[in-house]
Amino acid sequence: MKKIIIAIDGYSSGGKSTFAKAVAAKLGYIFIDTGAMYRAVTLFAMRRGIADDPEALAAALPEVHIAFRFNPATGRSDVYLNGENVETEIRRIDVSGRVSAVSRIPQVREKLVAMQREMGRARGIVMDGRDIGTVVFPDAELKIFMTADAHVRAERRYKELIAKGEEVSLAEIEQNIRDRDRQDETREVGPLRRAGDAVLLDNSYMTVEQQMEWMDEQLKRFE
Repeated sequence: MKKIIIAIDGYSSGGKSTFAKAVAAKLGYIFIDTGAMYRAVTLFAMRRGIADDPEALAAALPEVHIAFRFNPATGRSDVYLNGENVETEIRRIDVSGRVSAVSRIPQVREKLVAMQREMGRARGIVMDGRDIGTVVFPDAELKIFMTADAHVRAERRYKELIAKGEEVSLAEIEQNIRDRDRQDETREVGPLRRAGDAVLLDNSYMTVEQQMEWMDEQLKRFE
């Protein structure tokens, strides 16, 4: 099978990263979590106190350096912001609440899309996000659009955060998810939408194993 680009788009907390990591591991591809990149920029902006100042953030973007490094303890790649491992911090709910607004800033998207395209130059990657199949790699050989019921997604996220020791409510998380859905769908730059040639995967009630079986069927066309 020749190396291809697999673009996975979809809603917040829909299991995109878990699925994408599994697919990348199966194929021996590089996994790139673009959502983590936007979260890293959001964290940078919050630390500087400029998350609500698009002009100041745009001016500070040359100071933002993002990298992925493999963590042997977890078997996955962690996100580094200016040399600091921020994998845990970028998953906080306060960061989640601001990332959509930061993502709408044209200069932020321009910078990160350029980085993402460079990462995929050699193909053999699995990239997940909001506009991978529509903006970043419209020529991707396989495009997948993932969706799941908002309440199901909230329950998944709630369990993840509780396991990490955060004090959150299910209602708060579900509202955050619904707000993000609306913001992602209506933003002017790179809105979340299904590419015309993307296959739909609704994983509301699917296990990871069932999703991988579904993926095996999709990959048969590239054998």
